Amino acid sequence: MSSHSERYAAFRRRQSASSAAIEAFQGLYGFEFDPFQIRACKALEGGHGVLVAAPTGSGKTVVGEFAVHLALAEGTKCFYTTPIKALSNQKYNDLVKRYGADQVGLLTGDNSVNGEAPVVVMTTEVLRNMLYEGSSTLGGLAYVVMDEVHYLADRFRGAVWEEVIIHLPESVRMVALSATVSNAEEFGEWLQQVRGDTTVIVDEKRPVPLWQHVMVGKRIHDLFVEQQEESEDAEEGGGGRSRRKRERRRLQHQRPQEIRVGGQKLLINPYLSRTAEDDARTTQLANRRRHPQTRARGNVRPRTRFAPPTRPMIIEELDAEGLLPAITFIFSRAGCDDAVRQCVASGLVLTTPEEADQIREYAETRCADIPRADLSVLGFDSWLRALEAGISAHHAGMLPTFKEIVEHLFSKGLIRAVFATETLALGINMPARTVVIEKLDKWNGETHAALTPGEYTQLTGRAGRRGIDVEGHAVVVWQAGTDPESVASLAGTRTYPLNSSFRPSYNMAVNLVGQVGRRRSRNMLEASFAQFQADRAVVGLVKQLRKHEEALEGYAKAAECHLGDFMEYAGLRRALSDREAALAKNRSAQRRDEALESLERLRTGDIIRIPSGRFSGHAVVLDPGLRHDLPAPLVLTADKQVKRVNASDFNIPVRPSGRMRIPKSFSARSPRSRQDLASTLRNKLREQGTDPSYERRGGRRDQQEDPEVRRLRSALKKHPCHGCSDREDHARWAERYFRLQKETESLRRRVEGRSHVISRTFDRVCGVLEDLEYLSGDEVSEEGGKLAKIYSELDLLVAECLRRGVWDDLNPVELAACAAALVYEARRNDDAFPRLPEGKVEEALTEMVRLWGELNEVEARHRVSFLRQPDLGFVWTAHRWARGDRLDAILRQSEMTAGDFVRTAKMLVDMLSQIAGAAADPQMRSNARKASDLVRRGVVAYSSFS
Repeated sequence: MSSHSERYAAFRRRQSASSAAIEAFQGLYGFEFDPFQIRACKALEGGHGVLVAAPTGSGKTVVGEFAVHLALAEGTKCFYTTPIKALSNQKYNDLVKRYGADQVGLLTGDNSVNGEAPVVVMTTEVLRNMLYEGSSTLGGLAYVVMDEVHYLADRFRGAVWEEVIIHLPESVRMVALSATVSNAEEFGEWLQQVRGDTTVIVDEKRPVPLWQHVMVGKRIHDLFVEQQEESEDAEEGGGGRSRRKRERRRLQHQRPQEIRVGGQKLLINPYLSRTAEDDARTTQLANRRRHPQTRARGNVRPRTRFAPPTRPMIIEELDAEGLLPAITFIFSRAGCDDAVRQCVASGLVLTTPEEADQIREYAETRCADIPRADLSVLGFDSWLRALEAGISAHHAGMLPTFKEIVEHLFSKGLIRAVFATETLALGINMPARTVVIEKLDKWNGETHAALTPGEYTQLTGRAGRRGIDVEGHAVVVWQAGTDPESVASLAGTRTYPLNSSFRPSYNMAVNLVGQVGRRRSRNMLEASFAQFQADRAVVGLVKQLRKHEEALEGYAKAAECHLGDFMEYAGLRRALSDREAALAKNRSAQRRDEALESLERLRTGDIIRIPSGRFSGHAVVLDPGLRHDLPAPLVLTADKQVKRVNASDFNIPVRPSGRMRIPKSFSARSPRSRQDLASTLRNKLREQGTDPSYERRGGRRDQQEDPEVRRLRSALKKHPCHGCSDREDHARWAERYFRLQKETESLRRRVEGRSHVISRTFDRVCGVLEDLEYLSGDEVSEEGGKLAKIYSELDLLVAECLRRGVWDDLNPVELAACAAALVYEARRNDDAFPRLPEGKVEEALTEMVRLWGELNEVEARHRVSFLRQPDLGFVWTAHRWARGDRLDAILRQSEMTAGDFVRTAKMLVDMLSQIAGAAADPQMRSNARKASDLVRRGVVAYSSFS
């Protein structure tokens, strides 16, 4: 324990780093701020922008909330942006509790609450749209907090973050909050370049230490061991760790495997290494027992002596070790729901009767507005039964209201085991004592891909609750084929790089050109993080290019000749060499083609000579068969070998030297048959005496000299440098020159390919828009103005449909059905021919797909590809919902989860609102608004706050 003088000294250091405003703000919290939080708040108070990169759960949001505090104290505005609506709702509720509903607003795609308040929480897309529209709400804005700013690496939505950062007024101070990324300093440099004075604060220390474990069978083992174990007293504080302490002492005499990750030395638990070796032997033994043909196909399935524990067993073991509450990440929605069912079926209960009553009361109160009939469809009773046992799933397929209930109960400690997909790791504040990762690979839509260190860090960042847990725990479940070294590499890598996914879009182009013109737009886009990173990568290449150019000058000087221009002479020599090589290559290709043709003409019984290779010599054709559509005859050689030959065995065409009969009783598998036939072949060859199968070449055709070769040789002999006594010495320097010149040209192309890549893409986008008459130079047409109001992946298709009147004859229900094709994108390969409403809807959809094809051709001409094909998978569902069909019938027929349905329906509502805002025709605007109202009903309406 520290002395009184040490504590006083620490207090004085904190006081000197802090300020009165920070001290007053700290009083709102129940804990003392960390040094990185104080430094960030001090920088913000001093008028600087701030980038804070710190681990999940470290409390970096304190800095964002200090910006809110400053704005209210100064009488200015602060916008707090988040990447997802659920996080916006959570932050809105937190700020309302602290500052009151009159001081805080919320703006998302679904909600608009007190939007002119001094503090407004919003999704990042809402702020981007405000900036393009020049919204009056931006008046008085002094601070913008960008929570989870590392989202700019997201390939679908990341560009929005860069748009906001680039286009925010210079007077606005920005607080960027990021996970610990390995290139935070690089990101900070870019922020300083585009935003001005920005303080970069990186803190890689977790507020709660994280222990890494592997669960083998029913036992939990430490992933890493220490070389010299600490005393037992030093190890106290972790629930149920005594058994692992004994294991550590038992393993002391074994030499652990050592790996280095990021300069850090880590020692892998020898037990895990030995288990992996045992599993490898088990797999090898099982493979040996397989049928030889099966073995030859490969695809060895890993085996293990330890069957993976069941999900109830995992939770029971965690409970016994004192490691609950826990989040188990299962990369499948169905897997999460199955896990809950398995735990409930096993009789697992993690709550007291009093806690179960609290859970029931809260859940029933939150769901009171949902009609009983809908609750029945949504499986409310079975969901509540699991909740009362302290168990739940959490994934995007759940009704948003249900997810919010789970998040609230988990944060209160009433739910002890949550089975979640990786979406839970993205921003939602749900820390646990333990995180369990069931498998180290996941389906990415195309294949099963291994988790990256960044994904592993993001998932395990949930482990360890600040102020509650002494330590957090990450548990990987041992599966067949688990490699402890790979797990250790994942666990040991603390950070991952932040890479931009920015690219210009059609909507972005018309908005920028309309505001500042095309030239300034290009300059603004050149300031993107994507171009900044590309330029940084080019710096090394440019340096290398300069070195090459200097070396070329030196080589050219060394090759100088007193008789004339030796580089000219060397050029003639090189041209001659290249011409002769090309001719040889052509002759080789011609011979190969002739060899193929000659092989195709072979028949059973033909006697041939194999000119080269392991089986060179005479042979007889047993079967002139094909392999992969190429001739590959089966032959018997004179020394009794049966093999297939192909064109690679013949550098010249093959001509049969004779024929012999193959007995019907011949079997290639019979040694006796092979011996008899080979003997007959040898006798036949002796009878022939000579072998005419060689097609002796090198005759007149090959000896005819190419005119270009003749010209070059003549030019060489006439050149003054041809008679130089140092000719070959000069030639060696010239050859070095030409080799380096080739490398230099390749390097120059790489530099040109990376330079100005964003502005070049912008020019191509503008080319598409000019072809379609949305732009004309710096002028945005009336139709371009409509495009500027559409924020969608299919923005250009929406604008074209409005311009060409594709939806003019549709009623609101039909319009909702057609608009559904613009927002839905199947998670996997759905029905290739989904059911569609007949009549006008089907006609309009056909025209939309045809129009997409037309736009796709325009894009191809300009070498861009932004527009995906409309997906018709949600059309019939949207049509039924808009016309008023019941939820149970719709979900049953569509095979969608309630969460997927609600989320897609909300996206449809947003799209219809954009169509209403962009349409010039009053009837179209009215229909779009009516369609939006028809979709926003029932579960979609009462889930609007998620």
